[in-house]
Amino acid sequence: MSELGIPEIGYRGATACVAAGITYRQLDYWARTGLVEPSVQSAAGSGSQRLYGFRDILVLKIVKRLLDTGVSLQNIRSAVEHLRSRGVADLERMTLMSDGASIYECNSADDIVDLLQGGQGVFGIAIGKVWSEVEGSLAQLQGENVNNGDIAVTSDTLSNDELAERRKRKGA
Repeated sequence: MSELGIPEIGYRGATACVAAGITYRQLDYWARTGLVEPSVQSAAGSGSQRLYGFRDILVLKIVKRLLDTGVSLQNIRSAVEHLRSRGVADLERMTLMSDGASIYECNSADDIVDLLQGGQGVFGIAIGKVWSEVEGSLAQLQGENVNNGDIAVTSDTLSNDELAERRKRKGA
């Protein structure tokens, strides 16, 4: 159980791939190289299952978007490290901007305007929008209750997910 007493929900690799829009090969490579490792349950040898949490899948989808726009894997690794250090609430309000080489964090419209006026920024990723997309994808997929291995049916999965619960309490 999470520190909030909510059953922790994990998503198998295949489910994480569908929700993030990536291939299993990408998922496996990113896990083995430490880019995005499963936070719920790591692989413990041959035949064991990795379980990814909501936040992991959110980061997987962001990584995919950054790769699709031509950002280097080295710059993406730096951005992922930065995202890991941020709180969940911070992520929802954040927009990542990039000029194709560097990645910038913007937390307000003023930040975005300043970046654009400086001649920077070609595209942006509103993490709150990606968050909603991942929630929508996971609503169609199955997760597992980490404590007892039960399959968490989709509509129940999101209502029992720690991040969704925090969001409800916050009033979003």
